[in-house]
Amino acid sequence: MAEHIGVVGAGYVGLTSAACFARLGHQVTCVDTDESKVDALRRGEVAIGEPGLAGLVAGGLADGTLCFTTAQAQLHGVDLVLLCLPTPPGGDGRPDLGVLEHVVPQLGRLLRPGCVVVTKSTVPVGTAARLPRLLGRPDLPVVSNPEFLREGHAVEDFRHPDRVVVGTDPPDSAAARRVARLYEPTGAPVVRTDAASAELAKYASNAFLAVKLSYVNVLAELCERFGADVREVAHTMGLDARIGPHFLAPGPGWGGSCLPKDTTALLHAADAAGVDFGILRDAVRVNARQRARVVRAVRRAVTGSVSGSLAGARLGLLGLAFKAGTGDLRDSPARAVAEELAGQGAELTAYDPAVGCVPGLDAVQVVDDPYLVAKDAVALVVLTEWPEFRDLDWARLAAAAAGTVVVDTRNLLDADVLAAAGFAHHGVGVPLRTS
Repeated sequence: MAEHIGVVGAGYVGLTSAACFARLGHQVTCVDTDESKVDALRRGEVAIGEPGLAGLVAGGLADGTLCFTTAQAQLHGVDLVLLCLPTPPGGDGRPDLGVLEHVVPQLGRLLRPGCVVVTKSTVPVGTAARLPRLLGRPDLPVVSNPEFLREGHAVEDFRHPDRVVVGTDPPDSAAARRVARLYEPTGAPVVRTDAASAELAKYASNAFLAVKLSYVNVLAELCERFGADVREVAHTMGLDARIGPHFLAPGPGWGGSCLPKDTTALLHAADAAGVDFGILRDAVRVNARQRARVVRAVRRAVTGSVSGSLAGARLGLLGLAFKAGTGDLRDSPARAVAEELAGQGAELTAYDPAVGCVPGLDAVQVVDDPYLVAKDAVALVVLTEWPEFRDLDWARLAAAAAGTVVVDTRNLLDADVLAAAGFAHHGVGVPLRTS
């Protein structure tokens, strides 16, 4: 049964949800306070670089199932409203719910009786229990329906989710069943639970991934000490169905818009509840250390010593985004490493297929051609796992470079290809390959 769905917030989660639900045949009204963004979306212009998203928006506009507006009043007749609002970390790291707390009372004065209010934003445990009071309406059921969308794969993840989590009190309420029906076309298993469990499940999932990534980064350091190859160790681990192969690739650290803020939020929640979440705290500490370890690896590769000076050393950086498939620089470990290298006096030229500039980091010259990063560089440093870096003409890069060193912080490249071009391959947790 088609529903009239309101979406509050046309950001990453809101726009993806709006476009995908429209594609499933629902009538969707998406509201955002940013007039320029709404005007652009009405013209079918999508600033978010998600594969397939622009086409879905264009299709929804063309068939009339999707509309964008700044007028919140247009939500008066909707059957369900999805809250897709920003909950950024505050000064102390706790989620800032200011936007949500401003919008929800307005919706309480606007929505028709029986409209289901759905929280998709990542919010602290207990938020769903607070919303009825903020709404001021006992006739507006509240459902927690956290999103699990990966940047660069949001449309795919919406259409083919691993699971759909629907939390209400009680769990099997009419509102919960109504929200679950929205996702029936995806064929995904639906987890019906209480609201607090649904809210905690989102934080718990991201925090576990952070722990797993920090674990493999420490494992890579151990492999370097023992002369082992972390790729072989991780592959062997991943064959165990209890562990799985995902998130077992070492790198310069984890970042982005979700893992750092969600781990911090969960740590604050644990502290407030009097629970010692030491394993997660250690994962955060390891992550901060990993970025410094990458800088030491660059110093060692360039100077022969972990304490060698990089002052005046020209380095070419491949990748700036926090991961491939996105241009997002938020909490990017690549950017953090670049900042530290610049702070040590290195001269930096960088290329990223999705990043045109690095606001606030003038020390990095961003170029639009990957081959320009090699000009007179004493070393090249791979910081983001863009697959196209594997297909570069490494002999051409070697001809332009002043040195023969590649520091591959993602273990992305083929050491044999680099050796044939004359480069020494310095990976993470792998034996040095020079020929």
